[in-house]
Amino acid sequence: MITMAEELAQKQLAAYNAQNLEAFLECYSDDVLVIEFPSNNVMYQGIEGMRERYGKMFQENPDNHAELLSRIIKGNIAIDHEHVTGRANGKESFAVAMYEVIENKINKVWFVV
Repeated sequence: MITMAEELAQKQLAAYNAQNLEAFLECYSDDVLVIEFPSNNVMYQGIEGMRERYGKMFQENPDNHAELLSRIIKGNIAIDHEHVTGRANGKESFAVAMYEVIENKINKVWFVV
């Protein structure tokens, strides 16, 4: 059985790779909180901050792509390990993101830094 956390993690990843900003944002709550882990520094909050950040990133990096390497699901949490390529600067990276789902939307995101 697919959980809501798994469904939303996959949906936002597919939208990210398609650079479909509206479909990507649909997965997140209006007051989404994006945090660095383990410092707990808030990177930004709210859907409009996310719209600005990802809209600019999609525009500047048209070949951007995140390949899912692994996913762990625990209740309402999804943890993704991704290989990110296609950035305009040519740099590849590996990312770990944790998504918390509340009321059928991603409410919090932690990026391991």
